[in-house]
Amino acid sequence: MSTPSRYWREIPQRYRLEANKCNRCKLIFFPPRLLCPECKNRDLEKTKLAEKGEVITYTIIRVPPAQFSDQAPYAVGIIELKDGVNLTGQIVDCAFDDIKIGMKVKLEFRKLFEQGHAGILCYGYKFVPD
Repeated sequence: MSTPSRYWREIPQRYRLEANKCNRCKLIFFPPRLLCPECKNRDLEKTKLAEKGEVITYTIIRVPPAQFSDQAPYAVGIIELKDGVNLTGQIVDCAFDDIKIGMKVKLEFRKLFEQGHAGILCYGYKFVPD
């Protein structure tokens, strides 16, 4: 799969935070799937995820993958959004000592990294203190 085609296909998830909501059991899940993981229903609707949540757990990455080497060290957390969905993402704009379990955060869209020789900029979400 080429980088540009993957880039364009993921825009709804990355840029609008589109998830699916099951019309039977009302479960919201991200990323979107073709059927509900809970009740196996196929009657789904698109929904926008909540943009605020709280830190469930986190860690500090000191030895990162190559595309994030210029950002190390950095914090990554699992965030429970207000609609119950859990997302993993970087926690930015605060000192590591200020990050706590239960800390309120909100989503912001930012550059994640450059990909390939063409230097395609990949954007996504990061979490900042709320």
